[in-house]
Amino acid sequence: MAKVALDKPVPAFELPSTSGGTWKLGAAAGGKLVIYFYPKDMTSGCTLESQGFRDLYPAFRRAGVSIVGISRDSVTSHLKFRAKERLPFELLSDEDETACRLFDVIKEKSLYGRKYMGIERSTFLLDGRGVLRREWRKVKVQGHAEEVLEAAKSL
Repeated sequence: MAKVALDKPVPAFELPSTSGGTWKLGAAAGGKLVIYFYPKDMTSGCTLESQGFRDLYPAFRRAGVSIVGISRDSVTSHLKFRAKERLPFELLSDEDETACRLFDVIKEKSLYGRKYMGIERSTFLLDGRGVLRREWRKVKVQGHAEEVLEAAKSL
């Protein structure tokens, strides 16, 4: 499968969603879309990142931007995380790493000297035609949602 590239349309994909069904990229057509990949539900960095997007959600909506979060956690885990953090947007489950591979976010990581493959915190901004316009890799959480909002407003 090809990887995403700046200024190119993102290939169609679909994933199980906290909405109770399947989320399809085509459903976001016509509006700008933020897709953020995060390592794991209920962890400190991922919670802070999700809260940042949550807190700015009204401003994203006013700018015509939808948001989805993606990790390898199950829909059940996402439902608990979404409820606990009062997230107003959908979380998508990518247990088989379909979207993770498409966006090339699975990277070698290290924790306490142990190497493993995991999601590198990354965010992608698509325009209303589904074209990838901006990407942020190796995201640092502090101020990230604000930076993404400003980029989305400039599209």
